[in-house]
Amino acid sequence: MYRQGDLPHDDLVARVAGKQGLLSVVTDSIDRAVFDAGRDLKVISTIAVGYNNIDVSAARDHGVVVTNTPDVLTEAAADLTWSLILSMTRRIVEGDRLVRRGAWKGFALDFMLGTDLRDKQLGIVGFGRIGKAVAARAAVFGMRVAFASRSAVSSPLGEAMPLDRLLTTSDVVSLHCPLTTETRHLINQTTLARMKRSAYLVNAARGPVVDEAALVWGLENRLIAGAALDVYEREPEIHRGLLALENVVLSPHLGSSTIETRTTMIHLAVDNLIAVLSGKPALTPI
Repeated sequence: MYRQGDLPHDDLVARVAGKQGLLSVVTDSIDRAVFDAGRDLKVISTIAVGYNNIDVSAARDHGVVVTNTPDVLTEAAADLTWSLILSMTRRIVEGDRLVRRGAWKGFALDFMLGTDLRDKQLGIVGFGRIGKAVAARAAVFGMRVAFASRSAVSSPLGEAMPLDRLLTTSDVVSLHCPLTTETRHLINQTTLARMKRSAYLVNAARGPVVDEAALVWGLENRLIAGAALDVYEREPEIHRGLLALENVVLSPHLGSSTIETRTTMIHLAVDNLIAVLSGKPALTPI
């Protein structure tokens, strides 16, 4: 048995034979075995902006076009990021749990104090479309922005910084970088130890950017104040240590999950598929 929407890898390999197009999601592992079996494939169209689950090198070797759905999920992902920031710094999810278990005894001046965002620094790691959209919202909350990126050298939205300086000076660190060999476990014991003890970590990028065991260690040892995660290292499995901590907000990969955004993503992915199979250029090729 498998969860609705999942297709075991062996079944995918078996079914792709004789197919010219494949519409995929982020949980599909499109590796060289898929391309070897799908000799007739012309296009892989993924309903996502990230494509680390697809062996792009193998696709090129087999002459298969790979497309994704950039831009259309940018605003939804940025909104979700700010939802995580606010839920974490104002302890909203923690308070909801407390109310539901009947532990709230009424108003008190020193009860469940959160943290102001005004005059604090938001550090954004990865300054692509989503990172910039997150930065554009920061002024509403009175936050200044710092960002670390391999490509962006200057921006009116914030100050470019080396990663280490960003980590040591930011009050909220929000991850928006792609998953690569360089960014896997970018957040680890060493980088967590560089952050402020009053700082918060947000990951709405890709799960393996954060070493979850290291994050639990950092939280248990109070190296940082809290964390909010929308993605996980071994999704849908979540480190047990994270589940036990009150100062952690966990959401089930909701970055692009609005009706409007997911509908637009699906339409774009289908349009990409049809375009390539019709002999036309893909709308958003990788």
